[in-house]
Amino acid sequence: MSETAIRTEGLRKVYRTGFLRRAFVGLHGLDLEIPRGEVFGLIGPNGAGKTTTLKLLMGLNSPTSGTAQILGEPIGSMRAMARVGFLPERPYFYDYLTATEFLHFYGQLHGMPRARRIDMIDRLLPLVHMERARDTQLRKFSKGMLQRVGIAQALMNDPELVVLDEPSSGLDPMGRLLIRDIVRDLKTKGTTVLFCSHVLSDVEEVSDRVGILIAGKLQDVGTVDELVGKRETTVEVTLHGLTDDLVAELPLQPHRVSSRGHHIFEAADHSAARALVAAAVERGGELFGYVARRESLEQHFMDEATSVERQDREAGVR
Repeated sequence: MSETAIRTEGLRKVYRTGFLRRAFVGLHGLDLEIPRGEVFGLIGPNGAGKTTTLKLLMGLNSPTSGTAQILGEPIGSMRAMARVGFLPERPYFYDYLTATEFLHFYGQLHGMPRARRIDMIDRLLPLVHMERARDTQLRKFSKGMLQRVGIAQALMNDPELVVLDEPSSGLDPMGRLLIRDIVRDLKTKGTTVLFCSHVLSDVEEVSDRVGILIAGKLQDVGTVDELVGKRETTVEVTLHGLTDDLVAELPLQPHRVSSRGHHIFEAADHSAARALVAAAVERGGELFGYVARRESLEQHFMDEATSVERQDREAGVR
């Protein structure tokens, strides 16, 4: 059995658009390897090629050039797809079906016997907090409810590889927390997860590695620590018991004041933070919080996107 869940080599997709059939490159020669058991987050702006990548891997589009393998099989292989669970970004559901009927339908597509389908449905609907709506038609579901039952569909065949395109779309904060917990559980079982998301905090929290895709090109790949490093960007200091006169005498001015009356400062480094705390305590203030902030995945992504846009503009000028 291959130790690699997904491997692409020079995977490229060119679209022909408009009356003149002008070429538009949706994906530029993607080289990517995802080992089994890894949670891999793919991030990028709209139109970066994330959905194109997933559609190519799932056999829904044909590559212009390059190759890819899923679970040791070439893309499009039915043997591989039988071991994959997939939730597209904009799924279409037969809305006259109930949640239970819907999952039975997908279980039948996988060739699952009825007893196993019933067992999986009884496990999955509570997992996505939809057991109370099991006999409700999908047309009566909200977008978030449909997304939850879509997640259950993707897990129906107990897959070795789960591919999710914007799984948090339409979900409230509790739903997003649920998705993160499901992804963690899948990792514990050794299931490989590839997912795209615009919610970068979720990607940062659950991914083993992250790939940044911009303008159809994979700009960077690595763990969150490798991508953003452990560089501290600012130090947040929270002080209590400050009067307006006292604040005016401090070396820094507060970034904001909390609803509880705490003054919150952002210092450029530990030296500035320590000087602020010393000055405040000397004048009767109290230290309430001291937190060193590091660069976030979101900030790193924005820096990468800005750099690519600048390079494109400069190339256009020349």
